[in-house]
Amino acid sequence: MVKQELVLNNSVGLHARPATFFIQKANEYKSSIWVEKKDRRVNAKSLLGVLSLGVAPGDTVLLSADGEDEDAAVAGLLDLVNNNFGE
Repeated sequence: MVKQELVLNNSVGLHARPATFFIQKANEYKSSIWVEKKDRRVNAKSLLGVLSLGVAPGDTVLLSADGEDEDAAVAGLLDLVNNNFGE
């Protein structure tokens, strides 16, 4: 299992459009991927789950992946977030 904290520095956090990009990227991987904020953990491949976390700009979340491509999954999602979702 690979874990990585990340900070959402884009203007809206993980809402609507960025959340869609996030789950699309997560679905490219075979590994199980989760996003945690405080005491809540959701499936990173679920739009409703990710939106339910209410991740705002500046929030820190814990990303974890478990499976055959776990390293690539965490690296890919971290890159997406660090590049402000390609915007």
